[in-house]
Amino acid sequence: MILVDSTIVTVAMPALMSGLHADIGAAVWVTSAYLLAYAVPLLITGRLGDRYGPKRVYLVGLTIFTLASLWCGLTGTITGLIVARVVQGLGAALMSPQTMSVITRLFPPQSRGQAMGLWGAVAGVATLVGPVLGGVLVDTLGWEWIFFINVPVGLLAMVLAWRLVPTLDTHAHRFDWIGVVLSAVGLFCIVFGIEEGRSYDWSTITGPITVWRLIGFGVLVMIAFVVWQARQRTEPLVPLRLFRDRNFSVANVAITTVGFAVTSTMFPIMIWAQSVRGLSPTYAALLMAPMAVISGGLAPVVGRLVAQTHPRTLAGIGLLSYAVSLVWMRAVLRADMPLWELLLPAALLGVANGFMWAPLSTSATANLDRREAGAGSGVYNTTRQIGSVLGSAAIALAMEDRLAAHLPGSSGAAPTMGGAGGTMPPQVAEAFSAAMGDALLVPAAVILVGAVVVMAFERPRHQRA
Repeated sequence: MILVDSTIVTVAMPALMSGLHADIGAAVWVTSAYLLAYAVPLLITGRLGDRYGPKRVYLVGLTIFTLASLWCGLTGTITGLIVARVVQGLGAALMSPQTMSVITRLFPPQSRGQAMGLWGAVAGVATLVGPVLGGVLVDTLGWEWIFFINVPVGLLAMVLAWRLVPTLDTHAHRFDWIGVVLSAVGLFCIVFGIEEGRSYDWSTITGPITVWRLIGFGVLVMIAFVVWQARQRTEPLVPLRLFRDRNFSVANVAITTVGFAVTSTMFPIMIWAQSVRGLSPTYAALLMAPMAVISGGLAPVVGRLVAQTHPRTLAGIGLLSYAVSLVWMRAVLRADMPLWELLLPAALLGVANGFMWAPLSTSATANLDRREAGAGSGVYNTTRQIGSVLGSAAIALAMEDRLAAHLPGSSGAAPTMGGAGGTMPPQVAEAFSAAMGDALLVPAAVILVGAVVVMAFERPRHQRA
């Protein structure tokens, strides 16, 4: 449900911008505000699952998410939509760590890879269902229905979760409230500063508060948080001993680059398809169909390989394939290109997604004690979402920068021409295509770093036994 919601909004962005009379900066905040509210509380919500039970916390988050989706669809202003997306992000933050925690606690390391593989297959299906469903809804009923569709899905999910998800043992954790405050304040200042930096020209926000001072303050608070966690002898919010496990540390760095790349990839492609080629949201989404089909088919296969194969091999194939596919897209992205040429790198993206998720998530949790499943899941999901927020901010900056370079005087306004394909002069369309292609090199470079990092994986304990 969370993954469909993320992809469905990307496809509907041009229609949403037109319907709410929003520019690209405000429209990006529809995604960024959601990711901000999603990322900041994850350390806390992971621990809540340990304390009150993952099923109970999941159901609370699902209720908030579903009601916020209704609010999103009913709003008539871009500001109201952004506020509703914040609430929706909070619901997602309650839900997300519980899914990984349940898998970690139910399955032993030897069979956990298959469970994570099936989990990844659901992600692959979501990458297809989200864009295509979003396109159909936008084309037929309007952008509001990309949010209304969550209501019946949410109600069904509540019934299924209540009946089918087991009630697991809880642990009587003490909450480190000082750690809660420090982590929330630090993460918020860093993420908000990065997200809003371009809006304030990386200068003054208000009075003596500048973007860089806010980010710097957030970094200092997070350093204080780490020091505080190191001094806790009872129940730290984040047990730093988790990072003594090399695979946990490597997986967290790698998933940050994956979150960055996955979030930032779709936006330039969807904007290009609808603005330059004039495709409807549905047809634009179908350009990514090979990615979703191959990813969904490969994920269970890779899941079965995880138990015996060195994680650096599987994760390395996935992350390197992702980087290559984006460079390939940059090479072929032209205003008059045959669309089938884009399907080939999209298929390689599917291979990449099929190989990435299960090895990373399994390696992150394989050596963890089950009592720390919630804390480990919270950290893992936090680093992934921080990567997503950074990717959302970075791709907007990259698109604006490359548009200014290829179309002097555009100031990043060109993407507002969603759906106007065929009305662009050929020179403008070609320059626009080059700008969107250049922007794709940013996530390619970041995930290539992740491909290097995963080479530091070692065999998990259950493979060495």
